[in-house]
Amino acid sequence: METFTYYPGCTLRTKARDLDRYARSSAMALGISLEEPDDWQCCGGAYTTAKDEIATKLSAVRTLNAAKSVNRPLVTVCSACHNVIKQTNYDIIHDDEMASKVNNYLKLDEPYCGETTVYHYLELLRDVIGFDELAKRVVCPFKGKKIAAYYGCLLLRPSKALAMDDPENPSIMEDFIKAIGGTPVIYAQRNECCGGYITLEDKDQAAKRSGVVMRSAADQGADMIITACPLCLYNLKKNSGSELPVYYFTELLAEALGVKEENDE
Repeated sequence: METFTYYPGCTLRTKARDLDRYARSSAMALGISLEEPDDWQCCGGAYTTAKDEIATKLSAVRTLNAAKSVNRPLVTVCSACHNVIKQTNYDIIHDDEMASKVNNYLKLDEPYCGETTVYHYLELLRDVIGFDELAKRVVCPFKGKKIAAYYGCLLLRPSKALAMDDPENPSIMEDFIKAIGGTPVIYAQRNECCGGYITLEDKDQAAKRSGVVMRSAADQGADMIITACPLCLYNLKKNSGSELPVYYFTELLAEALGVKEENDE
């Protein structure tokens, strides 16, 4: 069984527990062991672009260095956590001044210089396990189900740092849907903002944006929507006014692999 360092993040301990537990059980079924680093801290939830702001990057660097210390890649599953950690790693590699400040502050045994490979869970499925291999492991395929992937803002952008997929015409989630036996639905709003970040400040605007996303998917015949972002899932379910079901992609993965029932016990 191959072992990866796994960063769950804060929300997966509270409102997004399903995203976490289905990810864990599915990984185990696929022969992957996910091990959390000791004493991980909140990543901050948003990546600050201010060049003089170093403190908010330190928890991400500690997590990256923890993976480096055991010589393992790092896996994340929450879109926001992945965005912060991957951008931090990218800037450590490409910004010498930032790397110097971070390492001077942390006083690590040896400098962290971006050595850790960071995977989003979807990349783990695509690049490590392989979608063809995943398809062979499926025991409960979503045959006949039209599934719309919602990427949102954070999974693909900034594209140079995240380097997951084409930010304008992505396919990784659609390929995942095919692997679990479903039919992917392509719709105009799949990688546009749902307004989740302004829910508390401007609920009407958040409702408007999430409603546009849900109607766009429904108009193309979707039976359900999947996402990797806890904030997006909340906003699409609670504020859009739509009855179209929204799930974490890991829940469908666990069901397809036949481990959802044991997870729910």
